[in-house]
This record gives sequence, structure tokens and C-alpha cells, in this order.
Amino acid sequence: MKSEEPQATQGMLFGDVLETLDETTGFRGPVACRAVGITYRQLDYWSRSGLVEPSIRDAHGSGSQRLYSFRDILVLKIVKHLLDSGVSLQQIRRAIEELENMGVHDLSGITLMSDGASVYLCTSTDEVIDLVQGGQGVFGIAIGRVWSEVEGTLAQLPLEHATAGQPAGVDELAARRRAKRDAS
Repeated sequence: MKSEEPQATQGMLFGDVLETLDETTGFRGPVACRAVGITYRQLDYWSRSGLVEPSIRDAHGSGSQRLYSFRDILVLKIVKHLLDSGVSLQQIRRAIEELENMGVHDLSGITLMSDGASVYLCTSTDEVIDLVQGGQGVFGIAIGRVWSEVEGTLAQLPLEHATAGQPAGVDELAARRRAKRDAS
């Protein structure tokens, strides 16, 4: 029996862990890399170039750690899929800019279509069919499916809470080192 609930409002599948995420809970860079299947060097470049920046906490100097939200990791995974499919970084930037304007639940109902040169955001089956019939769509990425994939991976990986009262961009270990150094 098919659910009557539209996909755009579908909740997370692994409720216990990921439902508790808020704007202060996220995943460190190495965890994001594991979930997306990229190297830390790629993650660092994408962050420094402004392609996908961490929305919870950015790195600010030595010892600080980036903290990525679920949505950030979802977008990172989409970027990886598009790059693996041969889409240019310029086209990916345009698609990401359009995705940035949408709420996280809106993303689950989108299919990205590409002909290798351009990326199209389709919000309905009719739009996908129109692209394919017009000969434009060569491949598609159903964001709802990527959502489920990322969600399943992240449910098994460690979360981190941004510490209240801690300077932005400084992780707990760096804060302890600084306190020890200041006490000396």
C-alpha cells in the first residue's frame, strides 16, 4: 500500500538519532567525508571556495573544526554525484545556489536532471518527462533517494554539539589546549 503522505513532507527514516538534530548539532569534517565519500582535501577546498560551507561552525585557524549540518552533508553528496557525472563546477554552483533557497524538506521532492552541460531542478514528474521528451535530460538525481542514503550513513556516525559559551569555530580539544597554555 502506497503512503498518501507527499514525499516533500516525509520525515527522516532513522528517527531516533537524526530527528534530534537542531542548529547546534552536526558532524565534523572527517565524518562528513565518510558520509559523502570524498577526501578531506576535497571537503576543505569546497568549503574554502564557498561551494558548500558548514552552516553550524566554520574552521577558524589551527585546532578548530568545521561542523556540518545534515542539510550540508546532503548538498555535499549531491555535489559529488554531479561531479562524478561530469557536470562542470560552474553548473554545479548554479544548481547549489538554487537549492540554497529551498527548505530542507523541499529538497526531498526535487529531481536534478542534467544533459552534462546544464542542471535542471524538477519539482514534478511532468517536468522530468518534459525534459526527457525534449531530449535534454541525460541523467537524473532524485534528492529524496540521496537523502535516504545520507541519512542511513549518518545514523551510524558520531554527532557533535556546538558547545554553548565556546568561541565560534573552536572545538573542545582546542579550548582545553588554550586553557592549559593560558594557565602556564
